[in-house]
Amino acid sequence: MKQTPSSSLTPLALDRRSAVLGTIGLIAAMHANAATKSTAKKQPAATPGVWPRASQVPGGVARLSLGPSARRPQAFAGDIPLLVVGDAIEWTALVGIPLATEPGEANITVRTEDKPERQIAYTVAPKQYREQRLTVAPRTVDLSPEDEARYVKERDHLTGVMATLTDMRPDTALQMRVPVPGRRSSSFGLRRVFNGQSRNPHSGMDIAAGTGTPVLAPLPGKVIDTGDYFFNGGTVWLDHGGGLLTMYCHLSRVDVKVGDVMKTGEALAAVGATGRVTGPHLHWSVMLNRAMVDPALFIAA
Repeated sequence: MKQTPSSSLTPLALDRRSAVLGTIGLIAAMHANAATKSTAKKQPAATPGVWPRASQVPGGVARLSLGPSARRPQAFAGDIPLLVVGDAIEWTALVGIPLATEPGEANITVRTEDKPERQIAYTVAPKQYREQRLTVAPRTVDLSPEDEARYVKERDHLTGVMATLTDMRPDTALQMRVPVPGRRSSSFGLRRVFNGQSRNPHSGMDIAAGTGTPVLAPLPGKVIDTGDYFFNGGTVWLDHGGGLLTMYCHLSRVDVKVGDVMKTGEALAAVGATGRVTGPHLHWSVMLNRAMVDPALFIAA
C-alpha cells in the first residue's frame, strides 16, 4: 500500500498520530526516570572525598568550593582559620557552624597567593533541636563555691585546648570510625534540662556502652589533653590537624598521655560514668574551627 505523506494527513489522523507519539514519548520518559532511579539506588550512601557531609545549619558543616589554585588557599571565619582540603584542581573550605549561629547569610574570607582577598557567602538554614530532660546529682547543677571555682579553672584551661591549631593536615577523606560500638543514647544539639534547669545544648553524641569498653581513635591524631574534669569526668582530646579536634568524656580509664600519636582504631581509653552522668556511656564531641559540630556528619551511619 502506498504511504500517505504526513503533509496530507487529515486532522483526525494528525490527532491520532500526535497521541501515539505522545504516548511513546511518555513511555520513553518513564523508562528513563526508572533507569535513573535504579542507578541512584545503586549509589553508595557516601562516596570517598565527601566527608564530612555538608549541613548548613547551626551545629553543622558548610563545604565551600575555593576553586583551583597551585597552592592551598587560606580561609577564615572572622579571624579563625578554617580547614582547607583538596588539591590544585579544587580546594574546599570546611566551615564548622556554631550552635549559637542565627540562621541567615554568612561569609568567609579567602586569601590566595597573587590574587586579591575575596569573600564567599553561604546561607545558614534554621534547625530545631529536640529537648532532653535529665535528673542528675544536685551538686552538679547547683554548684558549691568550691566546685564553681574548680569549674572556672577547668574552663579557662579547656579554652586554651580548644584553640589548638596545627599545620598537620588530615587526609582529604575525613570519614571517622565510630569510637565505640553501642546505641546512640543522646544526639547532638539537644536542648538540655538538668533537674528542671536549662543548660547549654548537648555538644556531642552520647553512645551507650558498658564500663570498660575500649574507646578507639576515629582518625589519626595526637593527644593534646587528658584530665579528670568536674562535668566531663575522665577526658581525652585528640588533634587531627587544621583545627579539627575530637573529645571523649566520662571515661573510667585513660590509657594515653599528652604527646602520644594515635592511629585510626587504636585504643585510647575506656568507657565509664565519671563526671555529670546518669549512667555509663561515651560522650564524643567533634570540634571544627573552634565550633562544636555534629559528629554524625563524619560517620557513615
